[in-house]
Amino acid sequence: MRLPLATLEVFTAIARHGSLRAAADALGLKPSTVSHQLKTLEDQLETALFIRTTRSVSLTEAGRALIRGAGPAFDQLSDAVESARTSGHAARGSLKLAMADHVYDLFISPALPAFCAAYPEIELEFSISDALTDLVDEGLHAGFRIGDKIAQDMVAIRLTPPMPLAVVGSPAYLAQYGTPQTPRALLEHNCIRYRFHSSGRIAPWEFQGTEGAYSVDVRGNLINNTLPASVDLARQGLGLAYTFREYVAPDIAAQTLVPVLESHLSETPGIYVYFPREYRTMMPLRLFMDHLRDSIALR
Repeated sequence: MRLPLATLEVFTAIARHGSLRAAADALGLKPSTVSHQLKTLEDQLETALFIRTTRSVSLTEAGRALIRGAGPAFDQLSDAVESARTSGHAARGSLKLAMADHVYDLFISPALPAFCAAYPEIELEFSISDALTDLVDEGLHAGFRIGDKIAQDMVAIRLTPPMPLAVVGSPAYLAQYGTPQTPRALLEHNCIRYRFHSSGRIAPWEFQGTEGAYSVDVRGNLINNTLPASVDLARQGLGLAYTFREYVAPDIAAQTLVPVLESHLSETPGIYVYFPREYRTMMPLRLFMDHLRDSIALR
């Protein structure tokens, strides 16, 4: 037997309001419609659910058994429908975001204290990886990526301007091995290389020359897959690191790392946030994006 939801809703309303007319008023139906729905349900179940007199309507034993189960079930259904109706339209709920570690460190982390204080009912969950994440398959709401090369069914919004690059080494490393004067000179240095999570490829070291962009196939005895590790290894004097200049700006200011080859470096496209079109009106995401833009603009 198929679950007779419409007739069960009518039955529950009659049981709770005590009459067919009151149930009809509560449901916005005609009394004749309520009477017909009740008869349909009783015919399906092959049993009477109410004892009807000219003055009252009372449950039969079968009716009492049904309301014990159907009543709470309809309360749950009503709550679920209301939850679906309001989900994403209030400053509460879950927001799941994908990002690389440098995006978290540079842009997300500084904005979190103020955001969490302003919106304590929004639950944030971060998936931190440089992998090209399939948001839908992984149940995520939005992601952050360098550049706007996003699938056509996604919305992409720029958050930052282009980001300058840097090659850095510690003062001790440069004192021992010398400062490279051209990108080709990197072939004589220990370069700390980065391997992408998703593709497994080693990230290229790209430079800008008079004839355009080119890359140098650097070598070294250290490979990792997180930007913080690359910078930490460079701080320890173990080699040169290729990274975002803003990411190492505090080290450059503190002279724990020294930039080299500055005139040969260009910049990458800015950071974009991307998300399925269906989440354009999702309130937690809109609030987070607005807060993040304000935080970046104030830096």
